[in-house]
Amino acid sequence: MDEARRGTVAALAAFIIWGLAPLYFKAVGSVPADQIVAHRVVWSVVFLALLVGLTRQAPALRRVFSDRRLLGVLLVTALLTGSNWLVFVWAVTHERVLEGSLGYFINPLLSVLLGRIFLGERLRPLQRLAVAIAAVGVAWRVAAVGSIPWIALFLALTFGFYGLLRKRTPVDAIVGLCVETVLVLPLAAGWLAWQAHTGELHWGQDLHIDLLLPVAGVLTATPLMLFAFGARRLPLATIGFLQYLAPSLNFLLAIFVFHEPFDAARLTGFVIIWCALALYTADMLRVSRPPSRA
Repeated sequence: MDEARRGTVAALAAFIIWGLAPLYFKAVGSVPADQIVAHRVVWSVVFLALLVGLTRQAPALRRVFSDRRLLGVLLVTALLTGSNWLVFVWAVTHERVLEGSLGYFINPLLSVLLGRIFLGERLRPLQRLAVAIAAVGVAWRVAAVGSIPWIALFLALTFGFYGLLRKRTPVDAIVGLCVETVLVLPLAAGWLAWQAHTGELHWGQDLHIDLLLPVAGVLTATPLMLFAFGARRLPLATIGFLQYLAPSLNFLLAIFVFHEPFDAARLTGFVIIWCALALYTADMLRVSRPPSRA
């Protein structure tokens, strides 16, 4: 198998895991979202520490912890991804997977806009049009449904800013994620300790749940590693196209497995966003295509 095909398989596996993740969070849905996220942090530290040891990246980890400026940036990214996890898990356990998928559909377009605002990147005409159409889709959702899609906007914004900061941070994916989870580990462990003190900790009461919660660590790190492997071997346009797989799977789960409400107004909002994404993808494929020989 050549490198490009291996990269495609790895990237597909990453997006499929992210897309099917709501099934896992539904399985542990009897546990409050805050405790699920705290367990996710704790078990991610354990799993990532093993990975760092196996891949012999301990020296890189020590270098990051000795750089205060880098630690400050990673603390911000840790808080962004932690809050993103919390809201996504809450959405899954409160029958709001559909709105969560909308956030991840919006995210690529928001990332382009953030690059324009903070990095001075120029938007091509089709990109500007795609962002404008996406804004219309969000506005339609607010007007038709009568409420701001705060879950979608929060997930898109936190993940967008996370990607913006990590793009400027010279840290390997595994090492960076390990540092991020270690930085928020005191908060997660402290919260679980407090829940145990108040008698509200969902641990040690159900063997099935006790066995499932540590899987959160594997579920966090594995797709990130697969994504990093694939991203190094595939063109950006291919990665950009494949990234729609995860929210598409979230969308299908919400409609056909979780049977969340989905009326014509919501469908129209999604169709507008999908039109914007189609323009964005067409522009990305056009730019990435090598020039033809005369």
